[in-house]
Amino acid sequence: MNTVIWMVAAAAGLALVAGLGRARRRYVVVTVEGASMEPALADGDRVLVRRRRIHQVRRGDIVVLEPPLDPSGPYQPGPPAPDGRRWNIKRAAALPGDPLPAGVAGHDGLERVPAGTMVVFGDNPDSIDSRHRGLFPADHLLGVALRKLGGPAA
Repeated sequence: MNTVIWMVAAAAGLALVAGLGRARRRYVVVTVEGASMEPALADGDRVLVRRRRIHQVRRGDIVVLEPPLDPSGPYQPGPPAPDGRRWNIKRAAALPGDPLPAGVAGHDGLERVPAGTMVVFGDNPDSIDSRHRGLFPADHLLGVALRKLGGPAA
């Protein structure tokens, strides 16, 4: 009888570990740094992010993505996150095939957002976003913010 209980407990433990591993691949907690998404998100807020691809994003979603590389530009990304990458949190303003919003840097003659790119704006007008950096590559997308978890971790 003890062997059966031990086997059931071991199976439950393995299932729990597998479930946690799967969740870690699908979800990430990101801490907001800066004021680019105020008033929706403030510096220090934590958000739950679900990993997504560009075809799963909708206009208006808050997205987490790496900024385009522009080593010569005036808008350099901040220090890297613990995973070594630099993340921006912005709102998806236009997706592939959408009309290109006015004011996107470096793309004056373009009428539509090209495949593989997206336009993102911060909610704060002082945000460094597509108005300064141009189109963001879709392959730099981490995911979509699902909900705010609260302020800084204790």
